[in-house]
Amino acid sequence: MFRFDQLIRRDMIVRDVKQRHPETIPVFENLRFHAVCDDCDIWTVVRKIGLNLSDVLDALNQAAFGPQAEAGEHANN
Repeated sequence: MFRFDQLIRRDMIVRDVKQRHPETIPVFENLRFHAVCDDCDIWTVVRKIGLNLSDVLDALNQAAFGPQAEAGEHANN
């Protein structure tokens, strides 16, 4: 069963997210997260690249959990 505390959050390390949710790897690649960023948290990389945090978290949670993730990821921003 899906639990909201499992959602991908901005303070998570990119490498950890990729390992737990390999289906997010194409999302990271499309957003131009480079391998050198794998040891950084998502928020740091988003700031450096100049992306919108909500959009990134939406895309990652959709890839990892599908439609059921939509309702909860913004609570962790």
